[in-house]
Amino acid sequence: MKSYAYGFPRIGANREYKQAIEGYWQGNVSAKEMKDKLDELQQGMLLTYEKYVDFFPVGEMTLYDHVFDTACMVGLYKAENVDRYYDYCRGKNTLKMTKWFNTNYHYLVPNFSGRQYADLQLQWNKAREYKEKFGKGLPYLLGPFTFLKLSEGFGRKNWEEFLMSLGEVYKKALESLGEVHIDEPAFVTDVTGEEVAAAKKVYHLLASSGCQINLFTYYDGVDFLKELYDFPVKAIGLDFVHGNENLTFIEKHGFPEEKILIAGVVDGRNVWRTDIRKTVGMLQELLKKAKRIAASNAGPLYHLPLTVKGENLPQGLLDQLAFAEERLYELQLIAKFNGGKEIPEWRVASKFGTDEAVRARVSQLNESDFKKAVPYHERIERQKELLKLPAFPATTIGSFPQTAELRKKRADFRAGRISEDDYKKFIKQNISDLVKLQEELGLDVLVHGEFERTDMVEFFAEKMDGIATTKNGWIISYGTRGYRPPVIYGDVSRPEPMTLEEITFAQSLTNKPVKGMLTGCITIIAWSFVREDVPESEVAYQIGSCLRDEVKDYEIAGIKIVQVDEPAIREKAPIKKRNWDKYFDWAIKSFNLTTNTSPQTQIHTHMCYSDFSEIINQIVQMDFDVISIEAARSKGEIIESFAQVDFARQMGIGVWDVHSPVVPSTNDMAEIVQRVLRVMPGKNVWINPDCGLKTRQWEETLLALKNLSNLSRHLRLKVE
Repeated sequence: MKSYAYGFPRIGANREYKQAIEGYWQGNVSAKEMKDKLDELQQGMLLTYEKYVDFFPVGEMTLYDHVFDTACMVGLYKAENVDRYYDYCRGKNTLKMTKWFNTNYHYLVPNFSGRQYADLQLQWNKAREYKEKFGKGLPYLLGPFTFLKLSEGFGRKNWEEFLMSLGEVYKKALESLGEVHIDEPAFVTDVTGEEVAAAKKVYHLLASSGCQINLFTYYDGVDFLKELYDFPVKAIGLDFVHGNENLTFIEKHGFPEEKILIAGVVDGRNVWRTDIRKTVGMLQELLKKAKRIAASNAGPLYHLPLTVKGENLPQGLLDQLAFAEERLYELQLIAKFNGGKEIPEWRVASKFGTDEAVRARVSQLNESDFKKAVPYHERIERQKELLKLPAFPATTIGSFPQTAELRKKRADFRAGRISEDDYKKFIKQNISDLVKLQEELGLDVLVHGEFERTDMVEFFAEKMDGIATTKNGWIISYGTRGYRPPVIYGDVSRPEPMTLEEITFAQSLTNKPVKGMLTGCITIIAWSFVREDVPESEVAYQIGSCLRDEVKDYEIAGIKIVQVDEPAIREKAPIKKRNWDKYFDWAIKSFNLTTNTSPQTQIHTHMCYSDFSEIINQIVQMDFDVISIEAARSKGEIIESFAQVDFARQMGIGVWDVHSPVVPSTNDMAEIVQRVLRVMPGKNVWINPDCGLKTRQWEETLLALKNLSNLSRHLRLKVE
């Protein structure tokens, strides 16, 4: 049996991807030096593939985002140089950003507004460029169907015309390539019959180029496999880890003899080792239905860290883990031993991390734990009397810039080079300086800045039992931004308060309210690797119980506002909407469990970079008092989602896109708020950035917050 792998992480063993690109942004690296480093990373990816598997793609490397690369390829945007390219990624002309399917990878959303079919032209044949430069691997492309499904700005009636126009561009790109790898993950979404027909039509157009196509789907099952069999492609990649329907269909209906089945049998999204013997047995059964099979990963490997090598984790946990390179080794084992030879030991350790007290607590939860006794309209009156906030209150989302000095102090403390007392004094001085600064800026609700926190999920993972964190387990979230997903391996508990010391210190310095900042349980789960031996709902209720205890400690300490961030609640939803009810039932319950405390405590939540229109009915079931949303990149249009329902609660409008170094003027921010005020009364509006400020520089942060505070005061004067 042959093996095929794709999506290997581009980040580099020492995050060279981030260093090269950000070095260019900072003026420390030339464009040529940056591109040379990215070519070096691409070459390293190819050499790693060659070590383990038979087939793999080339051209998965990108300057920022592969979806935007495709938009440049087809002429939707003219990025004639790297500065122009990055202007769309993080400059004045920054594109909207959202989640890639149900993952924490973010892509730039192509916009077809004002474009005609004739505007689409082959502008950059990236696939050919990489094939010629590296001479190995199958040229990689994101498929035209998925590209269009992920785009916006066209009417439904001319969708097929745009698809066929894209097909003409792709055909020209394919004519010189011979054989290619094409990703079509959108094939696993809820696809209509008309869309299937259009997709088949465009693939016949692509096949007329004479190029052989290896077509890959992943993240779920394909509902139209019978029709997909008729597509003119050489091979079809299917996910057998997250798409059980694929296996069921093939067992019942077989697989075309003339095509290769590329079977996704090792998990590309979670880290638990593959049962090699069981997987080989499944493939041997599949060989009764498909003549030719290649073993592959189920989904791109860039959702995993590079390797477990060098990780300082308990041996019992290490024995259970496989990151990207280990997945390649698993594929090598599967392909090598599929002939029935003895499979070498690739052991999975016994389970550990069981806590019967935690399980008992969750088993005793009842409906009253998930529903507040006091409704919003009564709570808000109590909160107004207690907080006495002005109209259009100004605040931030939580984190403030983390400087090189701060990161060094944290590293020194962790390495034992400075004492805990010295480190805490340093953190408290930063908090003290920030409280004073926020008061000078005129913000109405303050934060402590999260200087003690590395990452909004990792920080809490380090404070709870049953969760492990890694030393070098980086993966990319968007552009160059990386994070290290924790590993939830056992029952989760909170040995002691996690954030109380810093928030109570900050509150002691001011008469203004200081928000307590927590990451919600759905986001902790979504941005972690989660155990698979118990339902995710149970994991969520365990974490939600820990966070609820933290909120109660806040209340005892006099903290009046608590923000529970849930940016991943839409991302975590299953791809197929028919599976949404089960997920949202426990997701909403877990949020309401976390926040089911005193009615005097004002509960905020924060969400960003998601399509709220799809989940607005679920959002209103979350019993918060204030929701903060991204509005800068959408220019306030996101408010239309909330106009669809009777949304009577308060909303923080994200008027500053913190993922760009561009400082918006007060007028820029005002335009967004005016758009919102068309459908929402001013008494319910807060003013804030669209996300945390950790990755921003202090200079731009101060300028933007001055503008934001000025806007708040200006709006306030108009209603007084």
